[in-house]
Amino acid sequence: MSESQYQQRGVSASKKEVHAAIQDQDKGLYPGAFCTILPDLSGDEDWCMLMHADGAGTKSSLAYLYYKETGDLSVFAGIAQDSLVMNTDDLACVGAVDHFFVSNTIGRNAHRVGGEVIKTIIEGYQSFVSKLSELGVDVTLAGGETADVGDLVNTLICDSTATVRLRRTEVVNAAEITPGLAIVGLESTGRATYEDFDNAGMGSNGLTAARHLLLHSDYRTKYPETYANSMDPQLAYTGKYHVEDILPDTDMTVGKAILSPTRTYLPLIKQLLEQQRPAIKGMIHCTGGGQAKCTHFGSGIRYVKNNLFPIPPLFRAIFEQGDIDAKEMYQDFNMGHRLEIFCTVESVPAIIACAAEFGIAARQVGYTEAAEGANELWLESELGKFLYK
Repeated sequence: MSESQYQQRGVSASKKEVHAAIQDQDKGLYPGAFCTILPDLSGDEDWCMLMHADGAGTKSSLAYLYYKETGDLSVFAGIAQDSLVMNTDDLACVGAVDHFFVSNTIGRNAHRVGGEVIKTIIEGYQSFVSKLSELGVDVTLAGGETADVGDLVNTLICDSTATVRLRRTEVVNAAEITPGLAIVGLESTGRATYEDFDNAGMGSNGLTAARHLLLHSDYRTKYPETYANSMDPQLAYTGKYHVEDILPDTDMTVGKAILSPTRTYLPLIKQLLEQQRPAIKGMIHCTGGGQAKCTHFGSGIRYVKNNLFPIPPLFRAIFEQGDIDAKEMYQDFNMGHRLEIFCTVESVPAIIACAAEFGIAARQVGYTEAAEGANELWLESELGKFLYK
């Protein structure tokens, strides 16, 4: 798939224009950290605070399509989890793992999305927050806004904003990633001890590509409200699968696989920071930018990833549709691990063992070394060897 074709679907693989737009913004107390870290609201110089906004993205449009096809409302509870986790797990990458305050923003087209959907989303937030509490992570829901914005939204959007305070001594600063570190990846698939179902690993990034590349053209005319009217219709739903088809090499339907709720790594990260904090030098949430996201952090670093997880069935099915090249796959999707830890080589076995306690596979996927000039990623994979700058 060429870049121009991809952008016609409304997706930017590199988000270069976004990075350019924010390059002159205040970088906060710790420039180069994974999230912007601000002075504490109370003025306490021993503390700092973070406010972070993210959401489920176009995954909510797929949930709408799936619901219309199957009548299964439960997928909207997963959308609430997606929206929340995309915030909390970003914040975990700077060391914030507890005492979050979360507000949600739901925008809908009321002609298409009824009250039963909104009720399921709100209950989904409450249910997931209760589960986090059982796992020792405190999240307070601080209300939110549900807006009828049919002039702007064809189906549904579900976003969240999270706020948390953090002691400055507990900050994990990705700007301090240096050469000579190991990179440990945390698998995005399988079933963690705190999950009720197997996870296909999608998370909440790459959904525009995933649903249009995988799903059948039947949906193009059946649900035109699920894609932008500015997009060439011939680029909508070009795949071969219906949502209730079984995804090859799995027991999941294609729809449920793509809609797997975004896994939170919070319980694991919380324990890792308690046990291995001096050894952990940085963490990266491989969301927008996929495996190449790491190139935005540190300075003079060559990231080498030469021992990735096997490509999960969902991502292999996307690639096998033949409309996206191999290099771009690793820039658009997590491809098997969605969070990576930059740590001392000596700490790798302990970090892998800790992840195993939570039923999450972990492995050393690579290492860092010095590079001349700008950061770069050298990636060796099943699909080839690629350089990202």
